[in-house]
Amino acid sequence: MSTTATAQTTAAPTPRFGGAQHKLLAFASLIVLVAVFSIASPNFMQTSNILAILQATSVNGVLAIAATLVIITGGIDLSVGTLMTFCAVIAGVVLTYWGLPLPLGIVGAILAGAVCGFCSGSFVAKLKIPPFIATLGMMLILKGLSLVISGTRPIYFNDTPGFSQISLGSIVGSIVPSVPLPNGVLILFLVAIAVSFILSKTALGRYTFALGSNEEAVRLSGVNTDRWKIAVYTLSGAICGIAGLLIASRLNSAQPALGQGYELDAIAAVVIGGTSLSGGRGTVLGTLIGALIMSVLLNGLRILSVAQEWQTVVTGSIIILAVYIDMLRRRRF
Repeated sequence: MSTTATAQTTAAPTPRFGGAQHKLLAFASLIVLVAVFSIASPNFMQTSNILAILQATSVNGVLAIAATLVIITGGIDLSVGTLMTFCAVIAGVVLTYWGLPLPLGIVGAILAGAVCGFCSGSFVAKLKIPPFIATLGMMLILKGLSLVISGTRPIYFNDTPGFSQISLGSIVGSIVPSVPLPNGVLILFLVAIAVSFILSKTALGRYTFALGSNEEAVRLSGVNTDRWKIAVYTLSGAICGIAGLLIASRLNSAQPALGQGYELDAIAAVVIGGTSLSGGRGTVLGTLIGALIMSVLLNGLRILSVAQEWQTVVTGSIIILAVYIDMLRRRRF
């Protein structure tokens, strides 16, 4: 049996294993949350608030998709939030400090994310450092670099025409004025479609699931697991670069201390969406539903004037509940 066929055999059953039921449960939870907050506050279903929820989901959703790739391999990336911030700072350096054209700023941010992802993947695959420790170290490195490069000050994009339109503009709205869908949400959909295609139709996708299902079996079949693992982390980092551009465009600035806490929301969205923390199972659609649940929940709590501290308590509780449900599902099957 060829190495490719072996990996496919190892990985094939796991992506669909109980996934449909979990996605239905997550979608039902989203509907219930929307209904509850709509009843609790008349402001919740206003157009401006719905657009605010979609804008928030565009950043968290892209970041959660990046986290999904790593978690499917059986790893975890604690640096996605700070990497997003670092990429935003790099865009600020290229566009504001160096005064280069907008396309170079976009390329610079995505490339910086890919390089950092490559480094994290190399620490995990080549140096055999556990993903939790490797990405925790990378998180601290990137946090420090963001503060050093920016001089601990926000970098503004006032002299870069069109930068804010990356997230806040609406190409769809310019074509159909009655549908002012923000570009950030459109970019989220495009990223989701691209990553879904990669996971379902390419060798990288097959090995991503295979690494999370049984990495040793894949390695014994002759596959260079280190190379594929580094490729997954690199792709995840590049997607974090896109998230950095979205949040910097939304704020029209790169805030060097902004990313802290985003990794928790991203990981929560991934787990709620049905991706197993033990690896080998997960979908982009589930992650999108999870990201929407997180955005609706946090937005609803803010509208109801729930204190920030209690919002954090709710986020942590949801992560524990989602992981517990995942454990029950694995025991069942």
